[in-house]
Parts: sequence; C-alpha cells; structure tokens
Amino acid sequence: MLYRRFAALALAGAFIAGSLAGCSSSGASPATSGGIGTAPVTISLWHNYGTESNATATDNLVKAYEVLHPNVTIQVVSQPANNYFDLLTAAAISKTGPCLATQWTGLFTLQNASYLQSLNSYIPLSTLQQFKGIEWGSANFDPTAGVYTVPLEMQTYNGFYNKALFAKAGITTLPTDWTEMMADAKLLKDAGIQPFVYGTGAQGLTAGFYPFYDLSYLMMMLPVADWQKLYTGVLPWTDPTIKAALDKWVALYKDGYTNQDVLNDTESWQQFLQGKAAITMEGTWAISAAEQAMGSNVGVFVPPFTDQPVKGIVEFPGDGFAMTNYCSNKDVAADFLKYMATPDAQKIINDAGLIPAIQGTTATDPIAQDLLSYAATKSFTRYPMIDNVIQPEVQSVASTVLVAAFAGTMSTQDALQKMQDALNALPADRRSTTYK
Repeated sequence: MLYRRFAALALAGAFIAGSLAGCSSSGASPATSGGIGTAPVTISLWHNYGTESNATATDNLVKAYEVLHPNVTIQVVSQPANNYFDLLTAAAISKTGPCLATQWTGLFTLQNASYLQSLNSYIPLSTLQQFKGIEWGSANFDPTAGVYTVPLEMQTYNGFYNKALFAKAGITTLPTDWTEMMADAKLLKDAGIQPFVYGTGAQGLTAGFYPFYDLSYLMMMLPVADWQKLYTGVLPWTDPTIKAALDKWVALYKDGYTNQDVLNDTESWQQFLQGKAAITMEGTWAISAAEQAMGSNVGVFVPPFTDQPVKGIVEFPGDGFAMTNYCSNKDVAADFLKYMATPDAQKIINDAGLIPAIQGTTATDPIAQDLLSYAATKSFTRYPMIDNVIQPEVQSVASTVLVAAFAGTMSTQDALQKMQDALNALPADRRSTTYK
C-alpha cells in the first residue's frame, strides 16, 4: 500500500508459493547482449498487491508486453502481503526467487539492496529519470549511484469520505485542522453516524489497521526537511510535541469517534463502502474500488491531523518493480522495466485507476486528479510516506505500538519510547545522513 524520499528531504533542507524457478529460462538466453533475442524465455514476477488496482495494472502490463514479445512469458505470482518480503529474502538466499519483484521504495528498497540489481547498465539513466521520484528507488537516494526500483505509480495517503453522510450531519466544508476535525466527528456521532472506521482496510498489509497513513499526517506538524531529524535521532520520537500530536490522535478512539474493534476489524473498508462510516484512511490504490461501490458519493481529502491548518499531502511513488541480481535473464527483465516508460504502458497504469509516474503525465480519474491538485495548484507541500523514510526496525516496532496506543492498550509515551529504543539500538551509520 502501499511511498518516500530523503533525496527530497535533502533538497528541502538545503533534504513463495509460486514458481520458484521463475528466473530460469525455458530456452536459451537472449541471443544478443542488450537485447531479448527470439528464443523462448520464461521469467517470473512476484507482487504483494492482492486484488487491488496495482494487481490489475501489473497483469495488464505483462499481457501487453507479451503481445509485443511472443517469445517471452512472464509468470505473475501473487504472494501474501503479510510476509512478502520474508519470502523474497528467503528466495534470494537460495537464488530461487523471481527475476522481477514488487519493491516498496525508500528505505524498504535499500534494506533489500543486497539481492537487487542496479539497472543503470541495462536502462539509460535518461529513461530512468523520466520517472517521478526515481531517486527513492536508488542507492543513497541518488539515481547516478544506481537505480534499483522503477516506480509503478504515484501514490498518496489520504482520507476518503461519504458525501451523503457529511451532508446528513450538516457538514458543508472539509475540516482543515484538529479542532475542525474533532468538531465534525462530534457532528457525525450526534447524527447517529459512525465518524471513522479503522481496520485492515483495502490493503492487506497487517492484521490490523496501518497506522502510517495517520502518522504521516500527524508528523506534518514538522516541515518536510525536519523529517530527516527523525531518521538521525536529532529529534527524538519521545519529544513532547510528538506525544501531544499522538494524544490528539488517540482521542478519536477514546471519544468514541471510531469503531471500538480497531484491533481486529477485518471489514473496515467494506463497512465504509457500504455507508456504515463517514471516513476512512486509505490511499490511491483504493480509488477504483471506492468509485465502483459509491459512485459520485465518495470524496477524498487531506487528513487535518495538525493544530494549524494542514498544508501538506503525501504524494510519493510508493512502490514499483526491481530486478534480482541472481536473475538469469536480466536483459529480458530489464526490457520489461524499460517498457514501463512507454506511453502504452503508462496508459495501462492510468486505465487501472492509478496515477502514472512518468514526468508530465496526469491521471484521468477525477478523484486522482483531485488529490494531485493539492500540490499542483493549491501550494500544498509534497511529503514522502513516513513508513518509507524511517528505518525498517523502527517502522516494524511502530506498526505494533502505535496501534496499541490508538486502542488504549498502551500509553502514547510508552509507544514512542519503544520506537526511540528501536532507533537507539541501531548502529551509528544507520542513524546518519547517509541512508542505508
């Protein structure tokens, strides 16, 4: 879910299931170096998209590529989301994994770089730099140092809301800060409407709700350049201003503005689609499903989880495809990645309801365009996805403790301390301005 770039932060700051033999060839290797040849070749592509729009785009990209190259077969393998990267790592050790694999960008890519292939000797840098946010899939967030992941799409984290339920509660404008958000939540509750619903959502990443949709907006209390301080530890997670922000967030649950089964709700997204809640937190990968279920009754907005009017939006190439360094048909795998930069491929991505990542392209979906307008025409600052730019060890701890804090089974102070402890346990070079 699906962000994510400290290169942007640096600028802003001055900021197994499946075919285990997927990389083997069903025939000879490509006939010529740098080309895919004409001999039959089979490779595999793993993803963790489930049935969301990203999966649709992936399937259609593969089908279109195979039409162009009848000698190539790309076996698409949908892996479980909850242990996807563990499966990839295990397969890399035995060199039995795929040639192509979905990677999340930012630090998620860098933590897996040991089994990923730099693409710079296979695809011209000029082609790679056509993708917005290509730095977030690169070594030290620098494309000239080696690109690992080609973005599939631009993503946002955002709120979805039910227009009819807002109207029923008498809400005529979208909230812009915490005070207005809590006031609207009260209006909804007083009207007999469930304000928020949390749970597994539309993206099967965890057994519960994914807290980084919210945390990304909570931390917009900071300028985007200052997010780097969370990585280096200059600004500790236990800082009182961060605790105060989380206290306001958990008040949504304490005050009864959310469902009370946030720890084990597996139907939260369906509940929202069915009109049983006014607001849920998700991302652009869920737009198509929302429009199919709700039509023009669904709207999107930027969650105003800050004391001052929010002026930032998460807009980031959160995921894409990488090539493994043990792939035995790298020319073919690289050619597929290069194909993703073509207008035909970008149209396929757009038609799946996603936001194309090539520079200068836009989305035809009106909701996607609405989200893009925040940064493009309303002067909102683009932020990365915070789970992609904090160390994976901290991210892993936060996935558990933030949910516990929200549900009232752990204090916000204890949750933040555990995140800080995870950061402090890392070696110094994992808390420096060189990103690893």
